[in-house]
Amino acid sequence: MLETLASSQLSQLIRSELWGWPLALTLHALGTALVVGFVFVITLRLFGLFELIPYSALRRFFPVVWAGLILQVASGLVLWLTKPVQYTADGAFLLKLALIVVGIVMTANLSKMVAREAAGDAPPRWTGYVAATLIVWCAVVVTGRLTGYLGAI
Repeated sequence: MLETLASSQLSQLIRSELWGWPLALTLHALGTALVVGFVFVITLRLFGLFELIPYSALRRFFPVVWAGLILQVASGLVLWLTKPVQYTADGAFLLKLALIVVGIVMTANLSKMVAREAAGDAPPRWTGYVAATLIVWCAVVVTGRLTGYLGAI
């Protein structure tokens, strides 16, 4: 089945089109930057930095995070389609997928934490959880780069 996907017209178009691969890769990097960048700012605020940014303003960052995630997943699917057999056998890629799932769940919980803090219903500072969320998204970036580099071996 994976070979069938790799030989599909869309997969061949992306690989052969001058702009197919670079465009998908650029959109994937943009989605990743939006997710990780905004999560970074949110977590730093939850650590107590940037006190001038109210929690109500942080809530407006989450739609950008979710849009970046949609862009990241859609462009990642297009990139995966070009080499599904190789990516499915790549340990770094599989770890990246697992980390993305964990990151999505943690970010959804982070969104709830920010909403409670904005409403004045602040739970105790969960610095361990906030740090773990940031570490998971940074690990997504690292495993993504390892997929790109190790996949060429």
